[in-house]
Amino acid sequence: MKLLQELFAQGFFSEEKMGELKKQVEETGRTEEEIILSKNIVSEDFLFNLKSKVLGIPLKKIRAEDVPADVLELIPEEASINYKMAAIARGTDVPSKSQSNSLQIGMVYPEDIAAQNALRFLANQENFAYQVYLITPGNLANLLKQRKNISTETKKALEALGGETGEYSEKSSGSLSENASVQAIAEEAPIIKMVLVILRHAVEGHASDIHIEPGRDKLTVRFRLNGVLHPSLFLPLKVHPAVVARIKILSGLKIDENRLPQDGRFSIKINNTDVDFRVSTFPTLYGEKVELRVLDATTASRSFEDLGITGRSLDVIKIAIKKPYGMILFTGPTGSGKTTTQYAILRILNQDSVNIVTVEDPIEYSIAGINQSQVKPEIGYTFAHGLRQILRQDPNVIMVGEIRDEETASLAINAALTGHIVLSTLHTNSSVGVIPRLIDMGVRPFLIPSTLRVVISQRLVRTLCPKCKIKIKPVEKIRSYILEKVKNLPSAARAELKMEDPLFIYEAKGCDACGLTGYAGRVGLYEVLSMTDEIAELIQKNALESQIFKSAQKQGMLTMEQEGILKVLKGLTTVEEIIRATEEK
Repeated sequence: MKLLQELFAQGFFSEEKMGELKKQVEETGRTEEEIILSKNIVSEDFLFNLKSKVLGIPLKKIRAEDVPADVLELIPEEASINYKMAAIARGTDVPSKSQSNSLQIGMVYPEDIAAQNALRFLANQENFAYQVYLITPGNLANLLKQRKNISTETKKALEALGGETGEYSEKSSGSLSENASVQAIAEEAPIIKMVLVILRHAVEGHASDIHIEPGRDKLTVRFRLNGVLHPSLFLPLKVHPAVVARIKILSGLKIDENRLPQDGRFSIKINNTDVDFRVSTFPTLYGEKVELRVLDATTASRSFEDLGITGRSLDVIKIAIKKPYGMILFTGPTGSGKTTTQYAILRILNQDSVNIVTVEDPIEYSIAGINQSQVKPEIGYTFAHGLRQILRQDPNVIMVGEIRDEETASLAINAALTGHIVLSTLHTNSSVGVIPRLIDMGVRPFLIPSTLRVVISQRLVRTLCPKCKIKIKPVEKIRSYILEKVKNLPSAARAELKMEDPLFIYEAKGCDACGLTGYAGRVGLYEVLSMTDEIAELIQKNALESQIFKSAQKQGMLTMEQEGILKVLKGLTTVEEIIRATEEK
């Protein structure tokens, strides 16, 4: 109980709390470190710096990717997991010890007798000397994860196939052009494992997309993390046909068709969780490119607050969805989270007494209680055709994936006029831009105020890692930028804002938890236009888009840039992210 006693002595908790924590350690069998960290009393780094001083063992922070795979494998995986230890480097920091056959061993619990005995046994068996260092549980977790990294696992799969220049390459050079041979290889265990490793690492790394791209001399696998693409793996080009064929088999696509794009989807179990993947193939100069969208089922159940919708924007949306009819439109580029926001609304509207019917392209998430249909343009089943059929299904709520043409726009407006809630998307650069766009598509101006309830324009920005973000004073350029934007905030938003003097914002240097990027996850920026009497009157007068925008701002609408500044001041993101997202607008 030395750590608890040290923290008590430093005033982190009362004597009563001390007794409570000791009791939990004794009754649960968990270590005092686990109890302290689970209660968020201090950070992991603080706790293990303290433990280093108490034990007199140096604390070592090491990047998992800097530890060679052959070093990690010197301690058996089972021993690493059971005794919370790992080999982290060859040689020692003690010159008197032999450097030729010695190791640096990182241990979370070097004081544990069982762990000491296990390490001593391994050292005798493998004939190596060692020096022990203290490491954090987070550091150990990253080392164990690195042990199963994508490169190592795919390399083993390649070796099982015969290696880059061995049996597989010779077999590939002649027979891979034959579809039967490609399918046979695609169903071999090493290829199955290779594809599974790629999918598993994407899911565990919280990637939203996987890109498998053939080039002139290699196959590149890239993951999209927090909206940014990162190269994750390079494979020999010879495996490309078999990898693509394996994904096609999973998706039920035609293996022998590589001249035309194909779309499909499949579901597999990863870490005891069912994960859906949406698949798209695309013919390129060097072969078929495959894009897989990782469909996280938890995304469909996120609340408005989780998505980043707060304040006036949240109030306006909640009022709109309580109305018995009317249209709610979403606008923003591909990948800006429009579908996720739509599903958040559908989840609230999804009641036993409500008939919800959707026509989507494609269906991203399957939701119980909602009748979902996917368009198939190749057989004439378009959004317009689907919407006409939906109106015969006695719906209360309709979701149309996108308004692309005059016919769909006219049907959606009529559905909203005749007592239905209609959700759809429209491609414009801003929320106000929806109004002239509808008029261009043949919708009469006098129909818009009576049907359109809300327009939601959105973008996604990366959020700062909560584990490594710190409060800082901004440089003068950023400080001036923030103050200028705050000055132009609507009065209601400015009144609620509590500015610090001096001004502080946040930045993150990067840590193991965020992969040294400083960012973890994404949040939305929203520009929510509500139909009011003043805006309705401007529409009737064919007012300019700029006039409608000014009127909406006077009534309290925040631009995405303004909402972004509020999120910066709350420590959620950075000014650089806001500028990047709003400049794309």
